[in-house]
Amino acid sequence: MSQSTDLCVGAAQSGGPRHQSHCGTASQCASQDPHSVIWRGPRKNGLIKQFLRDVDWGALDVLLVDTPPGTSDEHLSIVQLLKEAGLDGAVVVTTPQEVALLDVRKEIQFCRKVGVPILGVVENMAGFACPRCQTVTEIFPPTTGGAERMCADMNVPMLARIPLDPRIGQCCDEGVSFVTRHPESPAANALRELVDRIRLQINLDGEPVAAAAASGAER
Repeated sequence: MSQSTDLCVGAAQSGGPRHQSHCGTASQCASQDPHSVIWRGPRKNGLIKQFLRDVDWGALDVLLVDTPPGTSDEHLSIVQLLKEAGLDGAVVVTTPQEVALLDVRKEIQFCRKVGVPILGVVENMAGFACPRCQTVTEIFPPTTGGAERMCADMNVPMLARIPLDPRIGQCCDEGVSFVTRHPESPAANALRELVDRIRLQINLDGEPVAAAAASGAER
């Protein structure tokens, strides 16, 4: 993997002084052709090790690992490789439909079996936020109670409900912060509250994001 070793020297940076982030993806550590990455378990595990060992992340407040759905080799590898470093916990993301909640219940049980604390659950696509009037409309009705009911049944914290907003995708495509560009939107408010709740869970110092946004709006 000599080629990919060169590609993994540093992580890409984005954002301004208040929103600086470093991002490392599988596409940075694999072939540059547009085809999909089709690897078996051992090679995927090797890539995970390379992310943790060879990438120069710099000084970080938080290392966030975005994993695919399920309870596969990738999840086990990350838990084992970061065990000595001390995992603060897992943030489990779901959508309101029961078909998604079925998998999420298994992921929660997985975390409990391997000893990973569960920081809480985020319900994504929790309604549609109209960009014009800011009204949130339920488009995926939680027929079995959604994430809130599941959290109550399984005794895990409910962190946030993030509504759909088409401007999130637009901002991602343009490489700008959605929360900064549309600070008063329902999705931005939910995202700030989510960040603050996670910071409290992991005891991360600093001014609450929601409070900072409110003071900025007043100015």
